[in-house]
Amino acid sequence: MSRSAAELEASFEEFARSRQRQLRRAAYLLCGDWHLAEDLTQAALAKVFAVWRRVERTEAPDAYTRKVLYRTFVDETRRQRWWERPGAHQYDVVAAPQDSELRLTLLNALRQLPARSRAVLVLRFWEDQSVEETAAALGCTTGTVKSQTSRGLAALRRILGDTPLDRESHVTSYTTAEW
Repeated sequence: MSRSAAELEASFEEFARSRQRQLRRAAYLLCGDWHLAEDLTQAALAKVFAVWRRVERTEAPDAYTRKVLYRTFVDETRRQRWWERPGAHQYDVVAAPQDSELRLTLLNALRQLPARSRAVLVLRFWEDQSVEETAAALGCTTGTVKSQTSRGLAALRRILGDTPLDRESHVTSYTTAEW
């Protein structure tokens, strides 16, 4: 039996409300700007809404939505022209009161990576996705995910250089829920 448009809209609204915060945090990790993260989240949710009748019937609408978010980010980054790049000044940077310097250092380093590497690292380490899940979300092979992970981590090491990061006390203390 087919559902009415109002029922579909209501089910999508419920889904979007329950996932919006998580999607916005992931988008922020990708783009480094809360306003752009909100735009990216809304663009992804708009795309999902357009096919909600089909997506709702799947067993993993959340995974589909995250896939749309990451692909939207990579597509939008490819479309950017040199004059569309954000300025050097970041006026809306938000950090937790504890370890804010470390967090800002890591986010700044992450922002310097190419879009594809950034998307792979966010999926693999902040979203705790497997190589296979990351490949499916980005529509690439597992080999691409592995090479992008390796290159991305190497680039982060170069960017961070001699930045003092106490790996034992800081790296393991952050969880996805904090972002």
